[in-house]
Amino acid sequence: MSVGRVISAVVSVAIVLGYAAGSGWWVSSGSDWYQRLDRPSWQPPDVVFGLIWPYNFAALVAAGVAVAAYGTSTVRLVWLVGLAGSVIAALAWAYLFYVSHALWAAAVSLIVAAVVTIVVVGAAFATRTWAGAILVPYQVWLALAASLSVGYARLD
Repeated sequence: MSVGRVISAVVSVAIVLGYAAGSGWWVSSGSDWYQRLDRPSWQPPDVVFGLIWPYNFAALVAAGVAVAAYGTSTVRLVWLVGLAGSVIAALAWAYLFYVSHALWAAAVSLIVAAVVTIVVVGAAFATRTWAGAILVPYQVWLALAASLSVGYARLD
């Protein structure tokens, strides 16, 4: 693999690791504040959250390595910029929701993350069909999470 491809893979994995760390830092679903919130009726059981996130992070790593290994330089750049933008928006949601309790701003951040992730999934599909396919559950999850975030804001 060329140096550019290795750097792309390392940067992609680092972004996902930063995503996981930032999420772990700010997300506090056990807090008293969160427990007191009225929940949207379509919120899945808590166990679903514990199952989907390890999958999402693993899928992002696998797709990122595939894009680094097989994507053109343009697709790699689109992947990295899109992934970074999506992660920044998703981490902004975590901070705004759980730390600042700014529910509407958090909802907007997660909507942005979901929209930007469409580009990320497209870059993965452009590289390898399986790389895009493994990200479809992540895209669906972000859309559901964005709708939940709007639901929380509406109920507040």
